[in-house]
Amino acid sequence: MKIKKNIHPRIKLSTLWVVVLINMIFADIFSIMVELVKGNTLDIPGNVETVMAIAAIVTNIPILMIYLSWVLPFKSNRIANTTAGILTIIYIIGGGSLSPHYIVIAGIEVAVLVLIMRIAWKWPDPEFS
Repeated sequence: MKIKKNIHPRIKLSTLWVVVLINMIFADIFSIMVELVKGNTLDIPGNVETVMAIAAIVTNIPILMIYLSWVLPFKSNRIANTTAGILTIIYIIGGGSLSPHYIVIAGIEVAVLVLIMRIAWKWPDPEFS
């Protein structure tokens, strides 16, 4: 199988943010399923409303980046993808668990986020191309 190398960075970035988002969704679904099968309630530290508000904000990063990767100017795009990638990695690692399914999904998410940041920084400046 031959992989196309001439795909525009905007398309690559946006598509990779979709991959991150879908993995985040499945990590949460699988974690809930594991706890339900075990008969446990979800143990959320601190005030549940506050924690869920923070989670809502952070999980919207990939959602926004799907769009922003398409529309932001070059320099802003580079900065936004790098900043969003770092924040999302912190969220994934900090809010994660040691469950096997989470380790697999988090590993994929972190690898894809590193790839996103690499693409953003290796993207040649169109002004000098």
